[in-house]
Amino acid sequence: MRWTLVAALLLGLAAPAAADAPLLTSHLRIHDPWVVADDANRTYWLFSKNDPAVTGDRRVGIMAYASGDLAHWQRPRLVFALPQGSWADDGGWAPEVHRWKGRWYLFATFHNERAALPAKSKRPLYRRATLLAVADRIEGPYVLINRGEPPTPVDAMTLDGTLHIDAAGKPWMVYAHEWLQLGVGTIEALPLKDDLSPAGKPRVLFRADAADWVVGQTQPEGDTGYVTDGPELFRTKTGALLMLWSSWGKDGYVQAQARSTSGTLAGPWEQLGPLVERDSGHGMLFRAFDGRLMLVLHRPFKRALAKFYEMRDAGDRLEVVREAVELDGEAYPTHGCPMEARDAGC
Repeated sequence: MRWTLVAALLLGLAAPAAADAPLLTSHLRIHDPWVVADDANRTYWLFSKNDPAVTGDRRVGIMAYASGDLAHWQRPRLVFALPQGSWADDGGWAPEVHRWKGRWYLFATFHNERAALPAKSKRPLYRRATLLAVADRIEGPYVLINRGEPPTPVDAMTLDGTLHIDAAGKPWMVYAHEWLQLGVGTIEALPLKDDLSPAGKPRVLFRADAADWVVGQTQPEGDTGYVTDGPELFRTKTGALLMLWSSWGKDGYVQAQARSTSGTLAGPWEQLGPLVERDSGHGMLFRAFDGRLMLVLHRPFKRALAKFYEMRDAGDRLEVVREAVELDGEAYPTHGCPMEARDAGC
């Protein structure tokens, strides 16, 4: 093992050896996982909201695990801490890290329940948005850009922003507009400048109720909410533009996909249905170092684990090849429980 690590360092590779990565995938409690396969050092980075119980740091922010094989992980480190004086004071949801213009950019959702927004019902609304931060190294530290102000409008309650670069090389932020504010959540797109500040007004791509598998959630206030979560864009081998996104279905949280019929953000978007069901969702795609297309998501919704699937790019859609049970040792069905098995606790 020692020779392997020395050889890796001599070759310019710094992937963590298993002996230096004592945490197994089944040990990681992860919501909204985001993986970057960093070719520079053959290391997988898994980003999530900071958990003080595992980092020892009580600040609100983002932590990252490192691995050389997706099965063994180093103890996480804090890569971003929300600075004092920011308008936000809590959150850290759905972190994403993207390479743009030679630097690493962190997208993560924060909020402040004391920063009230106008409400149309008894349900209180408050400021929530995706903040952007930048670093020269993938492991940080990340610092806020644009004075800590999000690209989205101040009065919009939004979350789960992701970076999309269109065919002309222009950046966009695609995000979910909260059902809390709209009743029926939407997926929206905002054009950005090269410095990732807003370059125009947001546009609605689709509503949660456009998908026939989405089940509205009855709220204490008496209304029904339709959730949009976790958009991520993917260009297939044939040039089709797909979007991963999540909402609630009949058996809990669902990982689904949609396809743009125009091949651009403008759509229109057609819903292709669930990829993974039974309380599984908010996933993202990455290429493993051996070339496989992988999906990582969290499941179940409470006390979630990071779950990996090998995927197939079918040209006009994504398909699940298999669960990567060798990474966490647990088989978990991709689709809903058969009717005949539900009484047995499926």
